Amino acid sequence: MLIGEYKHTLDQKKRVSLPARLRKEMGDEVVITHGLDGSLFIYKVSEWEKVAEKLGGLSMGQADSRGFNRFMLAGATLVELDSVGRMLIPDFLKDFAGLKEKVVIIGVHSRLEIWDEDRWTAYKSKVTGEADKLAEKLGEVGAI
Repeated sequence: MLIGEYKHTLDQKKRVSLPARLRKEMGDEVVITHGLDGSLFIYKVSEWEKVAEKLGGLSMGQADSRGFNRFMLAGATLVELDSVGRMLIPDFLKDFAGLKEKVVIIGVHSRLEIWDEDRWTAYKSKVTGEADKLAEKLGEVGAI
């Protein structure tokens, strides 16, 4: 399970190091794609295959399904980690997430997310302020 919050630096070559404790679990190659809320999603290859299969099973007859498929699948790229666990963030994904020098990598169960540090701080503050309301809503549907 991928959990935790890790602050890192995006170097001048657009590389970021995966935290040491996450490297073993992720493997030598990962898939990076557009995320939600202004982040990037990072999957180990075996997990990405499950996500892609679910996306591929969505109805092509619905515009929303087609659009989300294009957003996730066309934005995905396979990236190798180098010998010290760094991965290159492609320009189009770096620009999409507004990544600057300071980034945060968070573990979200079966994926990692990369956020620009300022964007993550603002998002986390907002969600923290709404945590009780969110928990109540999730409790109503039996999720927690």
